[in-house]
Amino acid sequence: MEPLIAIVLALLGYALGSAKIINEGNEALVERLGRYHRKLTPGLNFIVPLVDSIVMEDTTREQILDIKPQNVITKDNVYLEVDGVVNWRITNMEKSFYKIDDIQQALATLAQVELRANIADRTLAQTIASRNEVNQALLRVLNDTSAEWGVQIIRVDIQSITPPESVQKSMAEQQSAEIRKQAAITTAEGERQAAIKRAEATKESIQILSQAITSKPETKEILKYLVAQEHLEASQKLSASQNAKIVFLNPALTEGALDQMIGEAASHEIENNGSEKG
Repeated sequence: MEPLIAIVLALLGYALGSAKIINEGNEALVERLGRYHRKLTPGLNFIVPLVDSIVMEDTTREQILDIKPQNVITKDNVYLEVDGVVNWRITNMEKSFYKIDDIQQALATLAQVELRANIADRTLAQTIASRNEVNQALLRVLNDTSAEWGVQIIRVDIQSITPPESVQKSMAEQQSAEIRKQAAITTAEGERQAAIKRAEATKESIQILSQAITSKPETKEILKYLVAQEHLEASQKLSASQNAKIVFLNPALTEGALDQMIGEAASHEIENNGSEKG
């Protein structure tokens, strides 16, 4: 009876020793007598005790690698402090274990070197303006190398680009000057448009006036009356002012100027009508 119990216990111990459970999202590598044998997938797996050994178990899920702030020099010799993150995952567990000793350290070093090299080919303005292009360039270069390590780089994101304080101050002043310039351009354009509108309104008023004078000659006398009335009201307001000065205007000059304006407007209207009929 005792030998039977011993055999049962031995078999039970062997079963427990050979059973290995791999969690979902992980994989493991098994070596047999010091050489790679096979890969264990999620679930219940069995190995040969004393002969097989699990040398690595790691996740195949996406991981995040933080790129610590790096001092880099741009093409126009500006020192920047740049940091970012790299999203990656293992696609080939065997390569990631046997091709490289420390995969995370290798990825961090590679990302730092390529980041410096990429920014060294760009000016400060290009680096700031084309951050997404830098991300995509780094993604391609990192994937070209990491594929040999059984790793896929999913995304590269540069989180911050920090120029020196003196450069930041200069950039702020330049941006402020650009804003003032745009504001001045906008104001000038608005004034130009307003002047054009006023000129168009004046032209339209003269055309209406010339039409009225051409069709009804008595309109000229009415217009003279209105001008005289406006002149009288303006004189009364001027005399009521404490700082008013007496200014004498020659009515003949005013009337002559009005006659000239009306005559020119009428002549212009007649010419337009003649050209339209022709």
